[in-house]
Amino acid sequence: MIVLEHFSLKNYNTFSIDATARYFAEVTSIEELKYILSKKNYPRKIIIGGGSNMLLSDRIDALFVHVDLKGKRILSESDETVQVQVMAGENWHELVMWTLDNNFGGLENMSLIPGNTGTAPIQNIGAYGVELKDCFVSCDAVRIVDQELVTLTKEECKFGYRDSFFKNEGKDKFVITSVTFSFTKKNHQINSGYGAIEEQLQKESISIPTIKDISNAVIAIRQSKLPDPKVLGNSGSFFKNPIVSKEIFEAFISKNAEAPFYKITDELYKIPAGWLIEQCGFKGKRFGDAGVHKNQALVLVNYDKATGKEILDLAAKIIEVVKTKFGIEISPEVNLIK
Repeated sequence: MIVLEHFSLKNYNTFSIDATARYFAEVTSIEELKYILSKKNYPRKIIIGGGSNMLLSDRIDALFVHVDLKGKRILSESDETVQVQVMAGENWHELVMWTLDNNFGGLENMSLIPGNTGTAPIQNIGAYGVELKDCFVSCDAVRIVDQELVTLTKEECKFGYRDSFFKNEGKDKFVITSVTFSFTKKNHQINSGYGAIEEQLQKESISIPTIKDISNAVIAIRQSKLPDPKVLGNSGSFFKNPIVSKEIFEAFISKNAEAPFYKITDELYKIPAGWLIEQCGFKGKRFGDAGVHKNQALVLVNYDKATGKEILDLAAKIIEVVKTKFGIEISPEVNLIK
């Protein structure tokens, strides 16, 4: 394994920010990962996978460790379900397609989400009414302090909305090496209740959808709204949808009766951040090489040579204007690395 110096991360983040890492190493085995984590002469280590959920500043004095562990294996199965262990470096969308090829149900609503499997639990990624935790069994991870390989259960991962143990008390303490999922083999739970999916299925005249139909619908929706990172640098949804109290929601909806919302409980409501941003006039706006996508206001984009600071400054401006106009604070979904 070679440690490179002054390494461009442009091809290792979906924003295509041309940030420079002081050091860079790629690991293809757990043994290599343990070895590089044990090196004391690199005091700051940053772990990256598919690079889809982060915004980089321009020069970062750290060792970037790219986790490129590959492989999938069936651990157990019955007539109804199957448990599959997936290594951290497996591309997420390719994993979803593999499950569909095998008629394994559970991930279809999360088709076309960028990134790799190992970083998915950190964010508890989700889309169209489904989250990673719904199929999650456990994950293996190397503990950075002593390089021990440990297993964390679903309960230990403390999943929340775009949140987990790994973003809070476990932050920067573990490197996920594999994730174990439980999938259905038959009697799949079809999650088609999300409005956009229902509309897409109606458009295609599908009344009894299969898991493949759900995946195709999600792909069509995402491709119509979200830019391909290989064409236009972005990290997907940049902001979380804010969850507000009943008191804040009632004050908001009394002034914005047309606003979409989702009732979570009697006391909590989710308001689409994209709608808030669009109402503030940011959708489709460009500020130099940083901008807000024309089809989806949740997505910030790098048109060419935007720096991490320029993207971050735009995000801060959006947060400020939304708070001023609606009294609701939105926050980034992506990880900010400086």
